[in-house]
Amino acid sequence: MPLLKINGLSKAYGSDTNRNVVLRDVNLAVEEGEFVAILGFSGTGKTTLISAIAGLIAPDEGEIVFRDKPVMGPAPERGVVFQNYSLLPWLTVAGNVALAVDQVFRREKKTQRRARVAGVIDMVGLSHASERRPAELSGGMRQRVAVARALAMSPQMLLLDEPLSALDALTRAKLQDEIERIWEADKKTVILITNDVDEAILLADRIIPLDPSTLPGEGATLGQEFKVDLPRPRDRGAVNRDPAFKQLRGEITRYLMQVGANSAALQENDAVLPDVVPIRRRQGPPAAWAAAAKSPIEERYVEFYDVSKVYPTPKGPLTVVDGFELKMRQGEFVSLIGHSGCGKSTVLSMIAGLNEISDGGIVLDGREIDRAGPDRAVVFQAPSLMPWLSARDNVGLGVDRVFPHASRTERNDIVEYYLARVGLGDAMDKAAVELSNGMKQRVGIARAFALSPKLLLLDEPFGMLDSLTRWELQDVLMEVWQRTQVTAICVTHDVDEAILLADRVVMMSNGPNARVGNIMEVNLPRPRTRKDLLEHADYYAYREELLEFLEAYEGGANPTPEQIASIQQKRTTRQRAVEAAE
Repeated sequence: MPLLKINGLSKAYGSDTNRNVVLRDVNLAVEEGEFVAILGFSGTGKTTLISAIAGLIAPDEGEIVFRDKPVMGPAPERGVVFQNYSLLPWLTVAGNVALAVDQVFRREKKTQRRARVAGVIDMVGLSHASERRPAELSGGMRQRVAVARALAMSPQMLLLDEPLSALDALTRAKLQDEIERIWEADKKTVILITNDVDEAILLADRIIPLDPSTLPGEGATLGQEFKVDLPRPRDRGAVNRDPAFKQLRGEITRYLMQVGANSAALQENDAVLPDVVPIRRRQGPPAAWAAAAKSPIEERYVEFYDVSKVYPTPKGPLTVVDGFELKMRQGEFVSLIGHSGCGKSTVLSMIAGLNEISDGGIVLDGREIDRAGPDRAVVFQAPSLMPWLSARDNVGLGVDRVFPHASRTERNDIVEYYLARVGLGDAMDKAAVELSNGMKQRVGIARAFALSPKLLLLDEPFGMLDSLTRWELQDVLMEVWQRTQVTAICVTHDVDEAILLADRVVMMSNGPNARVGNIMEVNLPRPRTRKDLLEHADYYAYREELLEFLEAYEGGANPTPEQIASIQQKRTTRQRAVEAAE
């Protein structure tokens, strides 16, 4: 008999004409000890589903049965960890966990309750920080406290609602390992909501996407089920050599891409065109833009000379970046990757002119950088739009400044060309406040390209978006970049994003005193799409090299040049083996 059974669950919010159906006819059976991952993207009702299972909201139709009894409300048998930590800031780690223990096990002796608290804190690796308050903890440590609090209630089922999505790649990987270890030791039944395909494959026994409806207003329901028959424990680097992993990852990714295509088709068919004059058809960007982008320098277009950044601290100078050196040719796309705190964003902010260089220098197109300027366009994680202005006007602000001698028609053409290129041709006159996060970031990308920059700087531009939206915008970015060939640097934590975008991936060593640790040439044909990558024989060799590089620097380690050379050699050996097999 399943531990949990969901029969015909439907949920909507609002009433009458404002009624919004979120979930429709959801059916699921979960066996005791099973680990199920539900891939839920933005707007598909994933938090509504997990809240219903937790008993925090009631379904409109259908039922949820736990151990043969209908779920009528929250209970300690179902522990929940949400994306936001929700810790009480004035209590210590032990105090936050004790709140749950004292509530659920109030009849136990105080010594027993304290032992429970200490036990779960030790289980999540926070014994050394049990007397710290949330403000003294990193994001990953706070999420460990949330996990410990849920485990402290000794739940029969653990419900995890995207608990790792707000964390950087290294912290996320560590907590994935932590969740795997806890599950292996205790064999608790787990339902994980995630938007990360790799996370789902590494942790779950079954993966089920939560698909939006192909009909307007019909809500989401569970889609095709994928069984994960990979041996445990699953090493995130080693699985790249497993044909079963590659096949499963490809199947799930293609399925989700098709879901995205169906959703986009639905939105396109339902769109209402504004009453505006369409942009005239062109083969490329407007002439004013093309003229501003020209430069006689091709090689050594961007040069970092022994660049360092030192911050004063109460304990003395702190060198964050130490001797960063890199040369880029015009039109090259470089991805910058490394662990949190390695100075990636610091390097980007220095070349943007937003952060003073402590030592060394940066030259762009024959001129040393000493301040910010419109020749360097930056796309941040948050797009920072003027909310009261339309998408057109947000882009137009920069265009008017950069092209003061162009005619009004030419400037309008530039704005409309790039908004059309990023898929906002029908939303140019919408105010920024009315746009989704993904649409706002599209405006940010259009604004950056429209400035005709000598250098495009991207600081984790898709880090706050769910996987499906991130994939769509990566494709948008690649399509526009392919037309303009602007020189670009992208800071990212995402290994797949780094490979998809770049001609070279620059891997930084740990900070402080961070520098270039390794450079990987990505010799994959362009134009690239995610589908092309999945089908290319060398893709997983590149992926494994990046994962092994990040693993080599994990925990503050500094690998020797011989270790780095060994990692590089593995990729070469693997690629040769593939070529021989062909």
